[in-house]
Order: sequence, then C-alpha cells, then structure tokens
Amino acid sequence: MKKRILVTGGAGFIGSHLCERLLLEGHEVICVDNFFTGNKANIVHLLTNPYFEVLRHDICFPLYVEVDEIYNLACPASPIHYQFDPVQTTKTSVHGSINMLGLAKRVKAKILLASTSEVYGDPHIHPQSEDYWGNVNPIGYRACYDEGKRCAETLFFDYNRQHKLKIKVARIFNTYGPHMHPNDGRVVSNFIVQALEGKDITVYGDGSQTRSFCYVDDLVDGLIKLMNSPDDFTGPVNLGNPEEFTILELASMVIEKTATGSKIVFKELPPDDPKQRKPNISLAMKALSWYPTIKVDTGIVNTINYFKAIL
Repeated sequence: MKKRILVTGGAGFIGSHLCERLLLEGHEVICVDNFFTGNKANIVHLLTNPYFEVLRHDICFPLYVEVDEIYNLACPASPIHYQFDPVQTTKTSVHGSINMLGLAKRVKAKILLASTSEVYGDPHIHPQSEDYWGNVNPIGYRACYDEGKRCAETLFFDYNRQHKLKIKVARIFNTYGPHMHPNDGRVVSNFIVQALEGKDITVYGDGSQTRSFCYVDDLVDGLIKLMNSPDDFTGPVNLGNPEEFTILELASMVIEKTATGSKIVFKELPPDDPKQRKPNISLAMKALSWYPTIKVDTGIVNTINYFKAIL
C-alpha cells in the first residue's frame, strides 16, 4: 500500500538514505529539512521523482501536512554541530518533538523518533541494553543533545500513554556511510577526510575507547522494520552493530584502506566522551528479526569512495 510519509531531517546523512529507500518501496515522501546540517546534494538525485517533495522548514515551528507516517530524524547529531548552538539543539529535540507529536495526533499518524545511544551517556554497564537508564551529565557540553533526546523519549511515551498515539523509539548507535558531512567531527568521517587530504589522523585520548559502527543501509533497514512492527511494540530499541572496535583499530583500518601513509597523532580526550559504546541488540533481533549484515571493512571502503568523489 502506498503511504504518504514525512521524514524530518530528510536531507541529512541518515534521512536522505531513508527517503531514497521509502521511494524505492513505492511510497510518497515529504522531506522536511532546515538545511542547517542537511545538504541538498544528498537528495538532488531524488528531485525528479514525482512522489518526492521537499519543504525547507524548521520543526521548532508547527507544520501542517497530511501524512500516514512520520520519521522524526531532525536534529544535529555530531558534537561540532550540536554544540555550535546548544540551545537550538535542545529546542529541536523538545519543541520539534512536541510539534511532530502534535501533527501525528491530529492526522492519526504513526511516528518514529530517531533517538540515540547518547541517552546512555558514559555507561557503567557494557554492552548497553534498553533497560539501562544511563549515566549522563545534565550540565555538560554534550547535554544539549543527550538530555534533549532523553526528553524527546519522555514526550513520545507520554503522548502514547495520554493520547494513545502510535509511537516507535529507535536508539541509534554510531552509524557511518555515504552522505556523511565531511566536517561533522565524527570519528569515521574525520579519519577518512584527514587520510585522503594527506594529514595526520587525530586520535583523542589513547585510542583505547571503543565504538561500534553500523553501516547506514543496515540502519535504514532497522528503522523501516521498526516502523512496520506491530503497534504494541513501541521500543525503545537499540539499532547498531555490536561488533566493537577501539578508535586506534579504526584509525589503522582507514590508513590501510586509503593507502595514504598518514600518521596517528594523539590529543586530549574531550570532556564526557564515552569510553565504551556497544549496543546489546537482542531485542531488535527478537522483535524485528534485524541484524546488521554489512562488515565494517566493506562499509569503510564504500565510505572512502564517497569522500574521494566529493572532496
């Protein structure tokens, strides 16, 4: 059945891949983006599709459209971008969620929140499962994003309980792939851009901190499976790749795959930077039959090729 689907943050890294996939599945897609971190180049190839529509709009202000489903992805997601205007970041998560939930309530749409593994903060348990409440500094430099998303989750579940709204909450762990912003400060794009430009690769701390990297195609599969799951399954559900790497291992892989001969240099670890980040995805496997299938070395090569083309 052809659905009319709204994707906020639709010109962003993950949103643009989601828009493309939903169009391929035969739906009408309305992409909403204020283009603070979104990029028209990510969606320009979709503009000739008669079932694709773009609205330049900030979801901190109400939006009036008729849709069947809403994927709420709008929010700067890398520290460089969300710390540039932290008040606006919090507003996007809180006011933006209120506006999108209000829209969903009015048109009786199902709505999905792209939450984040950052709700776990610098975790005391490893790997992180959905029943862990997190260890977040509410007044730190990352709080605008961490606490903004935590509040967004609160709003989603209160709308579900109070207004019987059909909600889905995905906690997204580190994701990478084509359409990443070259200057977003995320570790994968940082390392690849530095290597391709012949610069030293910057590792913060001693590089022993760990991350789990999920390729964007796998993540989009997970988001769509979550949206299409039975209404009584709300989440939150972790979506990420449980294969864990140290930052040093990732840097070495990028140097090997780019064959640029970059050196690794070490700098001080930023405040509140999590030392470990790995999803427990047993709930996603059980409830959604979802598991990431694209290996990191394959995904890294695809991402390197993308950056080679745009740099």
